[in-house]
Amino acid sequence: MGVISNNASKEASVLTRANHFIDGTWVPSESTETIEVTDAGRGEVMATVPSGTTADVDKAVAAARAAFDAWAGLDVAERVGYLKLAAEELARRQNAIAAVICREVGTPYATSNVVQVGLPQMTLSATAEIALDYRYTERIYNSLVVKKPIGVVAAITPWNYPLHQLVAKVAPALAAGCTIVAKPSEVAPLNAFALAEIFETIGLPRGVFNLVTGYGTTVGEAMVAHAGVDMVTFTGSTAAGRRIGAVAADTIKRVALELGGKSPLIALDDADPVAVATASAGACYLNSGQTCIALTRLIVPAARKAEYEAIAKAAAESVVVGDPFDPTSVIGPLVSDVQRDRVRAMITSGIDEGATLLTGGVEAPDGLDAGYYVRPTVFTDTTPDMRIVKEEIFGPVLVLQTYETEDEAIALANDSVYGLNAGVYSADVDRAIAVGLRLDSGQVQINDGAFNIHAPFGGVKQSGNGRELGVAGLEDFLETTALQLP
Repeated sequence: MGVISNNASKEASVLTRANHFIDGTWVPSESTETIEVTDAGRGEVMATVPSGTTADVDKAVAAARAAFDAWAGLDVAERVGYLKLAAEELARRQNAIAAVICREVGTPYATSNVVQVGLPQMTLSATAEIALDYRYTERIYNSLVVKKPIGVVAAITPWNYPLHQLVAKVAPALAAGCTIVAKPSEVAPLNAFALAEIFETIGLPRGVFNLVTGYGTTVGEAMVAHAGVDMVTFTGSTAAGRRIGAVAADTIKRVALELGGKSPLIALDDADPVAVATASAGACYLNSGQTCIALTRLIVPAARKAEYEAIAKAAAESVVVGDPFDPTSVIGPLVSDVQRDRVRAMITSGIDEGATLLTGGVEAPDGLDAGYYVRPTVFTDTTPDMRIVKEEIFGPVLVLQTYETEDEAIALANDSVYGLNAGVYSADVDRAIAVGLRLDSGQVQINDGAFNIHAPFGGVKQSGNGRELGVAGLEDFLETTALQLP
């Protein structure tokens, strides 16, 4: 793949990707227009990719359609064999791809290596095992219930965990027997080219995986509206999810949406404030806060408000912000100037609406004027109607809320249009579980429980529908037929 060295000059480091990956080959776009990909840490152009067209989408869908019957007809063991080969090839390229994502997104290199590339490897391998163990036929009284691949899948993915989100869709879709047309975010598309190269290297049959780059308003809309697409799986903003649902409704295709979040972390009155604040900083500031499941609302007992404020402030100020290739950096820059400006505007709104800024703010961290850096920020003295409490910020901003009773804490946690993730901390695990079961959320972390790629992931309310990962993630790409037997 075209690896870009962080130490190269600007001129030498600009990579040109001129082609889409369609029907197993690299083909020029129908358009000569390109999209610039920016190095988040430097604010410089690092690559260009094609700005695709509806004609490119038509070619990709046709290739996927033509490849579907043969791919779906393979034994599942043969299909998942390609996933295992892809995992092995991804491991061989791990460091190079991690470096690319480090620059595209701004994720510190160590985190990029483990999370941005390590998780996709694990997902490929885990999905292979899940698909092998799955029961695709079941006898229910006089019916034979059969699960079959749904068909051609359009996968539209975001920029914050770009390879992880792409693989979380591609792996189960391929295992189920579907063929794919993928559109990565135009902000961080280079890792998707690396995945296409991996599929090319391992000999994935032509047309099974197709990649078209471009903007959501052109390529994305064309994929969603296309009559040859049977399902759309999308991760991104709730606003974009609404648009996808509306466009897909014309052809009544299945839609799976993983959207925004404004996730609460409840500290019950018996929790250790130091443990809670440490976990909160990690969960809120990971990937510079550009994480859909980030626990951005810390809900604490009113009687211990001052204690939590002091600890949260100290925790935020201990986070090292810097060049993502510096091994001492805990968080790097935001992905773009647009995202940085959005986050700064939200911080300003918090101040204007009367919240108390404990630490952080709109100024760039010292010595980091180039690139898209934002200080880890903590607000207190908030009210539920403030924008910083209600809206997804997608940056390193934590807000504190206080409660008098356990019921009030739960009510505050559930007072959101979102329901993607939540957390509960308590010295009593059973008590934490009981509270967790009362939260309107697709997943709940109990005492900093680790993310599990074998468990279903997804949201409720305006955080979306459908599930990724685990058995549920495979089932999203399967259609059910019941044969009524004599």
